[in-house]
Amino acid sequence: MKTSKTLIALTIAALIPLGAAVAGEGDYSKDKAGKGMSFDKLDTNRDGKISQAEASADANIVFSTADANGDGYLDKSEWKAREKGSSSPAPQSAPEPSADPSVPQTTEPAPADTETPPK
Repeated sequence: MKTSKTLIALTIAALIPLGAAVAGEGDYSKDKAGKGMSFDKLDTNRDGKISQAEASADANIVFSTADANGDGYLDKSEWKAREKGSSSPAPQSAPEPSADPSVPQTTEPAPADTETPPK
């Protein structure tokens, strides 16, 4: 009987830190605006920029879009632009027309490939 009470007490004592870690996780995962983790929490090595590996901790970041200058890192200005909503993917536009007169200018889709494959 005494052994079972001791075992229960040890089990509860072991689970208390786990409960505290789970409860604290919600505070860590969102910034003040509720838009995911903050810049300082993601910048784990404190170098003033967020690498793609550091950014992977926040599933809300589209790194290729947020990295406006293409240097492989998010700095504070890119982070602020992302928070303002400018990191959403830009709408795709039609390719620019070629200045080369030998390239035909058409807006029609290319014809389907109707060639029969060899047997």
